[in-house]
Amino acid sequence: MVGTGGPVATFSVWDYVVFAGTILGAAGIGLFQAIRGRKDTSSAEFLLGGRQMTAVPVAMSLTASFMSGITVIGTPTEAYRFGAAFWLFGFSYAIMSVVSAEVFVPLFYRLGITSAYEYLEMRFSRPIRIIGTSMYIIQTVNKTCFLIFNHFFFTGLDLWGVLVSTGAVCIIYCTLGGLKAVIWTDVIQMVIMLVGFVAVIARGAVLQGGLTKIWEDAGRGGRLEAFDFDPDPLKRHTFWTIVVGGSVMWVSIYSINQSQVQRYISCKTLGHAKMSLYVNMVGLWVTVSLAMFSGLTMFSIYKNCDPLTNGDIGTYDQMLPYLVMDILADYPGIPGLFVAAAYSGTLSTVSSSINALVAVTVEDFILPQCKNLTERQVIWLNMGLSVFFGALCIGMAGVASVLGNVLQAALSIFGMISGPLLGLYLLGMLFRTSNSIGGLVGMIVGLVLTLWVGVGGLIFPPTDEKTNPLQVSTVGCNSTMGQNYTTAAPWTSAVTLTSQSDVRPPLADSWYSLSYLHFALLGTLTTMVSGLLVSAITGGCKQEHINPDLFVKMSDLVCFSCSKCGYLTYRYLDYVVFFNGLCLDPLQETDVTEKAATDFHLKAGNSTFKDVDSVSKDVEHATKL
Repeated sequence: MVGTGGPVATFSVWDYVVFAGTILGAAGIGLFQAIRGRKDTSSAEFLLGGRQMTAVPVAMSLTASFMSGITVIGTPTEAYRFGAAFWLFGFSYAIMSVVSAEVFVPLFYRLGITSAYEYLEMRFSRPIRIIGTSMYIIQTVNKTCFLIFNHFFFTGLDLWGVLVSTGAVCIIYCTLGGLKAVIWTDVIQMVIMLVGFVAVIARGAVLQGGLTKIWEDAGRGGRLEAFDFDPDPLKRHTFWTIVVGGSVMWVSIYSINQSQVQRYISCKTLGHAKMSLYVNMVGLWVTVSLAMFSGLTMFSIYKNCDPLTNGDIGTYDQMLPYLVMDILADYPGIPGLFVAAAYSGTLSTVSSSINALVAVTVEDFILPQCKNLTERQVIWLNMGLSVFFGALCIGMAGVASVLGNVLQAALSIFGMISGPLLGLYLLGMLFRTSNSIGGLVGMIVGLVLTLWVGVGGLIFPPTDEKTNPLQVSTVGCNSTMGQNYTTAAPWTSAVTLTSQSDVRPPLADSWYSLSYLHFALLGTLTTMVSGLLVSAITGGCKQEHINPDLFVKMSDLVCFSCSKCGYLTYRYLDYVVFFNGLCLDPLQETDVTEKAATDFHLKAGNSTFKDVDSVSKDVEHATKL
């Protein structure tokens, strides 16, 4: 009987067919894009899709990259174990989208860069650019091989079969199709992931007597208590840790991470780049909501028989695959569809990472030293590096099967660098007096501090008092490994180096217990404060030597501004028609009279969608009046 424990069914032939179809479909898209774009073999086409991508596919690609296989599996488990607090990340996604779209995207788009780390050399120095790029490569390679390796546990398939198939598929469409293939593949994979969640929720609702019953069970089980306003920064998830710390963490991921930046700057206009982030925000809300409701469905089914406590699974990471085989085994192909959904998340993240690794390696290391390479040589170099990084990730994922927790701990450590990097960018973008010495020292101080607290947390993980797992029960199991009882779900971390029973130093329950969501905030603030102090001590930076386009401008934050005397001020960079208003970004500020704006339908709020070339001619005419 469903939800009462015991062994579950395994994959049927149709499940394997659906699963394999996903792999072949992804590879087919790469081949199609290669054939379709064989006449355009420029490096810009390979790395940036020719800078002709539009908002919606880029947004879906951003969302799909966020929804890695671990996220597909982990978010429902989060709801099952800790409740609905994860839903509060919706606030973080909104803040992240606004900051990224209105602060970072205009700056990167204005500079016309390919690698996000080009900015560090423009603003500070080449050594800082090299350090930033190296940190990103180390972080991304470790993250990617970890994702590939962990997908083995989600699918239950042969280890090397998973490693080779995942790496090979990503290599094929990254090498042959470039960024355009990655983005369009992500679109399809995003749809597959959403369908997988819907299948779980729909079947669970049928079994439990409706969505209302699932919601009521979650309420009785304490899974809907999301708003904890305790200001304690040591508690894992509260309103403040998620909204404040989580926002900084997601800004550090979406604003300066090459995998994300590369998508923004592939858009054909600044308006499409900004819009992609706002559409992505909605996509994140929908995806996380479906994942969280899948977790509540899981709790409704297993509220009286926790599979881990009952001994049916070995880790909570196996909860969702167990649920799928428990409730959907009678529908051939559907379990395969859900595993394909988790697999799609992994493919999306891995392919995005490979493409980004190629971009930063070529732009930050090779081209500055080999300036005489022809366009054709650069294309072959891009393809070769795609194969290299794909093979490297497969090899390291294989090593992970031997190293286990050590590699996973290393992944978490490298994940702590995003905060100091964000602090470095903000230091350069917001403070004209900051210099390269201040930037370097600030980044080092921020990195040391986050590594200290992060590694300490790995060695001495927080207690249940800080993580607050909710109660689970085995009173409804058909058979258990022991007596029936109700207890808090045990806190099991994949990246801890010792157990909680070891001798704990005084810092273990204070400094080392800092919520992981505050790591980025800590690194960002430390880097900025240290950088400003060192810059002041070393004489600051002479402003006349700095390109003003390297700083955030007020005109980046708004599409237009109206003064009391009736003038509309526009900045030239690009022409963008955005929803029902016309947003113009010129390369230099130009005053356009209200009369001229009215004559050429440029008045805010009254404009309509027009051809970009037509709009540009209207603007040129208007500025001459």
